[in-house]
Amino acid sequence: MMLRPGQIFTLLSKNASRHQWAMAQDMGIVAGPNCFRRKLSGYCPRRDNFVIPPDAVVVHKRSITWSQLLSATDKPVGTDGPKKTVKEESEDGVITDRPQKAKDSKIIIIEEPIVIVAAVPGDATPPENEKDKGKEAKPVKIKRVRVDLTKTSLERNFITPVRAMSDFLLKPSDLDGLRKTKRRSPIENEPPITVYWRKDVESRANEVWGDKEKLINEIVRREMEHRSYQQNMFSVKRQLRDYLKMQEREHSRDEEFAKESGLMGPSGRVVMTAVVINGCNFVFKLAAWLYTGSHSMFAESVHSLADTINQLILAYGIYKSTQRADVEHPYGYSNMRYVASLISGVGIFCVGTGLSIYHGVLGLVDPAPLEDFYWAFFILGGSLLSEGATLIMAVNAIRQGAARHNVPFTKYILESRDPSVNVVLLEDLAAVLGVVVCSTCMGLTHIYGSHIPDAVGSLLVGGLLGGVASFIIYSNVAGLVGRSIPYDQLEKINSELESDVMVRAIHDVKGIDMGNFLVRYKAEIDFDGRELTRSYLDKQDLQMMLNEVRTFKDIDELEGFMVKHGENIVDLMGGEIDRIELKLRTKHPEIRHCDLEIL
Repeated sequence: MMLRPGQIFTLLSKNASRHQWAMAQDMGIVAGPNCFRRKLSGYCPRRDNFVIPPDAVVVHKRSITWSQLLSATDKPVGTDGPKKTVKEESEDGVITDRPQKAKDSKIIIIEEPIVIVAAVPGDATPPENEKDKGKEAKPVKIKRVRVDLTKTSLERNFITPVRAMSDFLLKPSDLDGLRKTKRRSPIENEPPITVYWRKDVESRANEVWGDKEKLINEIVRREMEHRSYQQNMFSVKRQLRDYLKMQEREHSRDEEFAKESGLMGPSGRVVMTAVVINGCNFVFKLAAWLYTGSHSMFAESVHSLADTINQLILAYGIYKSTQRADVEHPYGYSNMRYVASLISGVGIFCVGTGLSIYHGVLGLVDPAPLEDFYWAFFILGGSLLSEGATLIMAVNAIRQGAARHNVPFTKYILESRDPSVNVVLLEDLAAVLGVVVCSTCMGLTHIYGSHIPDAVGSLLVGGLLGGVASFIIYSNVAGLVGRSIPYDQLEKINSELESDVMVRAIHDVKGIDMGNFLVRYKAEIDFDGRELTRSYLDKQDLQMMLNEVRTFKDIDELEGFMVKHGENIVDLMGGEIDRIELKLRTKHPEIRHCDLEIL
């Protein structure tokens, strides 16, 4: 490429340092309109003055090519070798020699009487010949070496401290002394991050681990441990998720059970209706007895009072039976229905039977004068209607319960499956019969004018109440002691349990009726160890386990391997028991507590 002073000095003014400009001035390079053809002894303060304007270059008759520069000098300035001398011509025409200074610069000075040119190495042009003298040489394009994007290299890569420790298994102390620098953070508005040179980190890793092969083996070993830990965690998370789902289902089932079995359920509505009706009957019968003085009416008023109190006790038992289990009562309060019904039966026997018989005997021994029974018959008629309505409600509730549990109506009553409604049914039945007996005896007394039929009616009502109370006490005691569930129901649960793939056999099976349509099921299970082990292996990476076994060198490593997987199999067994219990509860919702023990 042809070099002209204006072009050269323009390039030099843009790229040269202060030191290079001072060196050029000291060598006598002509620069700037104010310094044209003058030897500068100092530094020019404005770099833009170093650009030679076109009108100041008329004295230059020709240009100097790079080849001519090389031929005019033995060696460029700034290279090794003996120092050269440069001739200078002062303004008065005296030519003097001075040492050529070796500077760390790209400037080359040639000895020419007229033209002194600074050139930058790298421009190459063919040498001039005689024909080319006075003509400007054509520039020659040099091919620039481009970046090879297909080449891979990690020589200038950076790496963060966290990645250095994770990828090369180094400690923070191992990174001390390594070169580090600051780079822009990938997160906006965050301070710069500290990074290390990757090649330095790799070199330090080789020092720590000995060689690259040991590092790779350690990485593989830790990766296997991490994958095993992840598999165990996945298993635990799955079991925990299943457990939470089971707890959620049990909670929703408990809420549904409390709604159906509580005071707002069918049994609760029957009991609360009976409380209101019997309370009203007691008030009217008491008023009739006070007006007539009839012993039979007194017995009926006492009967209604006993029914009201007993049904209040039943309502409390229903409310308490739906309460959740706690530390003091881990199996809940479902037996409170039996307890309340038992107390009700005892109350009927002591209060109703005792007072009715006592008043009947008193009427026979010491009869009192009788009044008109006109209003008493109206009250008994109203009592018959109200007690009959309550009796119909109790019958319908028992019929629905028997149909829901696929039990005959009579068996449902005799086994006291729903003790609260059972008590209401029997009390209302006794009340209706008592009203009929009382009305008949009072009618006979009114017709014949004798006090004996009225006293006998009180004795009959007392005996009727005694029979009802005895049956209530007997049936509820059987429920409190712990009665087995029906045999066909127990067989269905056993068949469901034995059909599971993990179960070989079941022994010592017990199904206890806890009351409130709840069952406690207990069984001893003989687990199939082979199927359990296969189930565990289905969740493992067998190839990874095989590679781990092949690396064992002594018995201790084998023992650790067996202990780890043996513990995992035991944990899996617990999960399988939970799964079986959940399946039984799903198929048989009446099972509240399921106790499965391993043989």
